[in-house]
Amino acid sequence: MSEQRKTTYPGGFPAILAQMEGRRDPFSYHEGEALAPLDTDFAALKQQYMLAEAPELGDSRSGYARKYRALAEEFAGRSALLHLHGVLIAHLRRRSQPAHTAALFQRLWAEEATYLMDHLDARWLVSAATTFGDHGANELQRSVGHALSVLFGMMKLYETERLYAAVTPDQPHPWRKRSSPTLAMEMDAFAVGGAGGLDVNMLGRLWQQGSQDEVIAPLVQRLLTLLVDDDKTVFRRLHIMRARKAKQRQEAGKEVKPQRAVPADKRKIIAPVPHRQSSQSSPCRWGTVSLIKAPTRDILAFAAYHLDLGAHHLHIYLDEPDETAEVLLRAHPKITVTICDGTYWNAQKKPRMKTHRMRQVWVATQAYNVTECDWLAHVDVDEFILPEAGKSVDQLLAEVPDDHLGLMLQSADQLAAPGPEGGEAFKLTHLAAGHKRAVLGQIYTSFGSHLPGGFIGHISGKLILRTGLDGLRFGIHACHWQAAQVENITNMTGSYIGHAHAASWSQFRKMLEFRLTRGSYQRAEDNDRLQLGDVIDLVLEEGGEDALRAFYEEVNGGGPELRAALARHNMLIDQPLHLEARMIRVFGNEAKVFL
Repeated sequence: MSEQRKTTYPGGFPAILAQMEGRRDPFSYHEGEALAPLDTDFAALKQQYMLAEAPELGDSRSGYARKYRALAEEFAGRSALLHLHGVLIAHLRRRSQPAHTAALFQRLWAEEATYLMDHLDARWLVSAATTFGDHGANELQRSVGHALSVLFGMMKLYETERLYAAVTPDQPHPWRKRSSPTLAMEMDAFAVGGAGGLDVNMLGRLWQQGSQDEVIAPLVQRLLTLLVDDDKTVFRRLHIMRARKAKQRQEAGKEVKPQRAVPADKRKIIAPVPHRQSSQSSPCRWGTVSLIKAPTRDILAFAAYHLDLGAHHLHIYLDEPDETAEVLLRAHPKITVTICDGTYWNAQKKPRMKTHRMRQVWVATQAYNVTECDWLAHVDVDEFILPEAGKSVDQLLAEVPDDHLGLMLQSADQLAAPGPEGGEAFKLTHLAAGHKRAVLGQIYTSFGSHLPGGFIGHISGKLILRTGLDGLRFGIHACHWQAAQVENITNMTGSYIGHAHAASWSQFRKMLEFRLTRGSYQRAEDNDRLQLGDVIDLVLEEGGEDALRAFYEEVNGGGPELRAALARHNMLIDQPLHLEARMIRVFGNEAKVFL
């Protein structure tokens, strides 16, 4: 026996119609109650103001009185003409109403359209259009009214569902492979990036048709104008996606300069070096600060690596509680753990920031102001300080000129394939190796000209700063003092910040959706150039998952051909991190469960 066909609405259309008709029973009236007459004085009603209690109805409990009071409460303190408009719409939604109701509604719009549009919000204007669809004076009014009712009704359904997506109503979806080749009922999808004219044809025809009737024309034009001017609709988002696609195709094949972080305030300043750093006789004490939301194993590996490297102290802020990690971290005398829960943020001068980046800047600056370390590095849980071979971090810091506040470690992206000895391998940007940008096209033959530095991680590097400068704001890739970016920073060569940004295909794919919509691949709206997110969108659109995997292997896979090409240009670093051994040395046998 075949399985019973599933349906969205049990009972089918008989049940749908029964539910719809159940809400259309006519209003009941008590003695002395009546709808305003057809010759109502609109000018007088504009001078009258509604009271929420509607005392003019006494204690009546008729259906009419209940709706009248509900609308009186909504329009309290506003003109009785707006209240009448609501009462008329409520009546015209019922199966029957006083004989002159539709005529009074039509007269109201014929004579007071300007007043109504100046004083009613879009919700009531849409209700008016729906009412024209059912009770227009002619076929044109009814046709246009029905079309507007369907348009705004479907928009309300779709935009409501989209509120539960991971993007805000004004943010278009990124370009990438579609989740399905067809729509429901096997309909073809709208050609967003091509010559699709569904939106233009639909809106244009409504405008033209609605403009032919002088009564409904002002309402049609106002609603459609509000629609196309709003930045939180599917029309605006599709427009942005279309514009981006055109820009991507225009930029494809062109050489794109690497993106560099540009602070909002472009002023730069030479910051004073704190006096306590002037003496070189005392041992160097360096540490790190990090806001972390990661698996327990990654947290412990990060901490163990830097402590084993010689860190004096680690300031670890957990963006969400992790009891297991917290217990092991707190047991170590060189780690300070702060749980950034509601209690923590309630004690701060600002509420919890919306974005992870803003919270990072906040906790980094807090740690800078309280640390006992002489130097503090702001690094993420997937970043590892890589001193030049044969040097300690202490020796590295000793090379910073006395009049410089800190040093910038350039980025090195971790490759998926390990080095010859089985440990981690990293690649450098062309700039770090002293090459011109053209070398990227030789190494990454398909995508080199489109990727900043040939990286899919950040190329901006990370700072290690001398501590003790009052008023300093410790950022992610820069620092600010007196509302200006500090420029007396040493750019260090030979030592790097190793970034395990996408150290495996599975990690890259798992994080891709987040990075495209809310993370590091999210498009910067003030940058018109082809960006990494654009490249990934194009790859997905043109070739789907297989093309995305090929993209990853070319730029980050670390296979023999890529390693050889990087090595030929001195852009390959084989530097095993020995994370498992360090975890056991620092945290003992309790860490073995995470290996």
